[in-house]
Amino acid sequence: MKRQATLFFYTALAAVILVVLVFVVNQLEMAATLLGSLHPYAGNFFLLFSVAIISTVFYTGFHLFSVPKKPVLPEDENSKSMATYAAFLIGRLPVHPKHPDPSKAQKDQRWLRTNLKLLDTDSLNLTRQIATKNFFVGAFAQNTSYGTTTSLLNNLKVLWNVYTIHNRKQHLREFIHLVCAVYESLPLSDFKKEDIPEHIKPIIQSSFSNTLSSLLPGGNLLTPFFLNLFLAGSTNTYLTCLAGIIATRHCQAMTEEEKKEIIQQSMFEASFMLKEIIRECNPILSVTISKAVKKAGIESLDTIQPPSTGSGVAQDIVSHLASSLKNILKDNG
Repeated sequence: MKRQATLFFYTALAAVILVVLVFVVNQLEMAATLLGSLHPYAGNFFLLFSVAIISTVFYTGFHLFSVPKKPVLPEDENSKSMATYAAFLIGRLPVHPKHPDPSKAQKDQRWLRTNLKLLDTDSLNLTRQIATKNFFVGAFAQNTSYGTTTSLLNNLKVLWNVYTIHNRKQHLREFIHLVCAVYESLPLSDFKKEDIPEHIKPIIQSSFSNTLSSLLPGGNLLTPFFLNLFLAGSTNTYLTCLAGIIATRHCQAMTEEEKKEIIQQSMFEASFMLKEIIRECNPILSVTISKAVKKAGIESLDTIQPPSTGSGVAQDIVSHLASSLKNILKDNG
């Protein structure tokens, strides 16, 4: 079945290309004939110009979608092919501006490791910056098309920046392969029940911190609402951290052993990055919610009418309580 489907796909593709080619050639010939009737050289010039444009499109498209020839990944650091693969990486990686010996004539594996560490720092810092933005996107725009689209674009931005940090020349197909590899490594891309607890663990640990209720006015009353926002932001952030770190490890893998450990290592690093981001974002989110709650409370109390002549005792008590609560909220603001 698979072989038949593949044969049908390539046959149909060849037929479509053939039809398009015949149509284009026929249209160009008609246009050249029309222009040739106006000027003797116009038709030939048009054909040459058209061929040049089409050739340029095919040339640029070939380079855009081509994948650079890559050596086989060594099994371990002691493999014979290690030197060949290291030379390949040295040729592709940009030289970090803070490298202690950027213009060294003979670049060895030690030089490569130093360069990779510096690029790794830039890559992880950039991942953390965008993951921090995605925390607030997830918290305040959860379950909306805007929030979903923004988070997705931010994640793609992380992957593209990580890819460009590690490659002097970019190739679209190679980037698509990286995106697919990262997506397949994320939770729920291939649902496995046994993997979910490991991914949820760092989110739960950060979300149910003992400091949450102490950062909010009203404590336990606002904690469920805050946790709802906090869990959405934490989940968003964790996925962004995980995507950026997995992409970084793929770009920096030098052996098959490192490649096999990418997911476990990335989950471990992502949990630490998540805790750092939560420590930074927690007070900001808490203060924002606190101010919003206080403002909403004062505006609600403003709707209570003051006692008028002839009003009952109940109305007097309600108005007095509303005024007292309003003053308390203002004083605590």
